[in-house]
Amino acid sequence: MKQTILIIEDEEDLLELLEYNLQKEGYETLGFLNTKNVEKCLQEEPIDLLIVDRNLPGMEGSEFVKTLREKGFSQAVIFVTAKDSDAHIEEGFLRGGDDYLTKPYNMRELLLRIKAILARTAPYQQKTLSYRDLILDLEAHTLHVNTKEVELTKLEFDLLRTLIENKSSVLSREFLLEHVWKSDDFFQDKTVNVAINRLKGKIDPSKEKEYIKSVWGVGYSLC
Repeated sequence: MKQTILIIEDEEDLLELLEYNLQKEGYETLGFLNTKNVEKCLQEEPIDLLIVDRNLPGMEGSEFVKTLREKGFSQAVIFVTAKDSDAHIEEGFLRGGDDYLTKPYNMRELLLRIKAILARTAPYQQKTLSYRDLILDLEAHTLHVNTKEVELTKLEFDLLRTLIENKSSVLSREFLLEHVWKSDDFFQDKTVNVAINRLKGKIDPSKEKEYIKSVWGVGYSLC
């Protein structure tokens, strides 16, 4: 499976050049000219690494990364920017950057830095699953909702994990019984309904976010 790199760069020519070189190296890329819609993309797509310019329209790049870290996003970040003073570099790392490259830069050096960071971070990224502000730690079996830990039973954890792993699909009750309960003989459809309602009550007690929806006559999916 190809690794995916998200790039935020407000100079369109430079963005296209970055995407061209990364795709030539075998990476999938998603390019943005500003930070708008980036968080939504991170919630919906499996992103391995971000390349972020700091001089962006709207929110400054390192400020944006700081907000992502506060919301629990853990993808590696490389700042590629003209802000080259010692104070700027220190600020970039303190706000959540994993590496910092100043413009103008050598493309080969950037590619080597990307390769090194992905080799170091990829095994850890596979230990978590995320959807919107939900972060599942697959090793510790914990859930954080908007950085706050929420206690789940093993069944509830497995149920949420299955929904996130199949977030683009509507899952039938039969599918959930087979893959979460590991049986569809003894348990009934209402077993799934009760478990879904309990899970929804834990991850969204105020009923404002609506993570999970019921599809009449079919089953359940993430919103």
